[in-house]
Amino acid sequence: MPSNKHKNRGNKINDDTMTPPNKQNTPGQDSEDDEIEEMQDTDFKKFMIRTFRSFQKQILELQKSLLDRIENLSHENEILRKNQNETQKLVEQESVIVKINQNEMKSSIDEMTNTLLSLKNRASETEERISDLEDRAQENIQSNQRKEEEIRNLKNIVGNLQDTIKKPNIQVLGVPEGMEREKGLEGLFSEILAENFPGLEKDRDILVEEAHRTPSKHDQKRSSPRHVVIKLTTVKHKEKILKCAREKRQITLRGSLIRLTADFSSETLQARKEWRDTAQVLREKNCQPRILYPAKLSFVNEGEIKTFHSKQKLKDFAATRQALQKILKDVLHSETQKHGHQYERMERKNTNQ
Repeated sequence: MPSNKHKNRGNKINDDTMTPPNKQNTPGQDSEDDEIEEMQDTDFKKFMIRTFRSFQKQILELQKSLLDRIENLSHENEILRKNQNETQKLVEQESVIVKINQNEMKSSIDEMTNTLLSLKNRASETEERISDLEDRAQENIQSNQRKEEEIRNLKNIVGNLQDTIKKPNIQVLGVPEGMEREKGLEGLFSEILAENFPGLEKDRDILVEEAHRTPSKHDQKRSSPRHVVIKLTTVKHKEKILKCAREKRQITLRGSLIRLTADFSSETLQARKEWRDTAQVLREKNCQPRILYPAKLSFVNEGEIKTFHSKQKLKDFAATRQALQKILKDVLHSETQKHGHQYERMERKNTNQ
């Protein structure tokens, strides 16, 4: 044992001698070496064995850890590979589904396109039919307007003919039914002239050509007596009698009030009736209105006598005279509304047809 120790020391000396100056041990290392040298060989072996075993144990543990890690990585890799395969399958399935959906969408789009084209064609046909119907409706409206104009013209012609025929006639209103049984209607008319116009009754030229009641049949439900129509031989005598009646104002027959008026057609009577409201307003303003034969309105405006055949001509004239327009404002406004309602009714009637 001492020989080994000496041998080790000799080796150490040789090592120290052979070690280059720059690689010589430091003082700390020398002390460690001294300690190691002082250790017994058995302790050194044991130390080396323990160190080796410790290294071996650490290596085994590291090896096991690495193997576990490798196994985990392999397992994860297998899982990733399976997931990749599943993902690839899903992608393929989704691709097939998307392709099918694309085909279905394309078919749907083609079908919708065809439907839209069909609807567009139908809409065009409908527009053409509507346009034709509108043209026909416009033609019907124009035709109806022409017919109404013709009807109005015919009514005017008929009314003028009736007025011409009735021009020498006088209507007597308020004569009780049955009073003519004693003297007849001609005798009653002579009695009216004698009672109210003694000078005219003596006029031999005033002759009654015909006398009758209208309507021809008496209606028992009618509260007022029928009118008596007296047809004279000349218009001149009729106007003379009516002038005297206007001057006297109150005409009587056996003490009962009656009225004398000219005989007109229904159209003329309606036209004269439409002038009444206007004449009343003008009368209140002291414009001296008169309804002339057959249905003309005459009144004094700014010192001049004005005559109008229709409401429209009066409205146009009033538009140029501010004072007159103010007087007739309410009457003309009501007339405009009435004609507007008539036009609306006519339009609705044409639309329904």
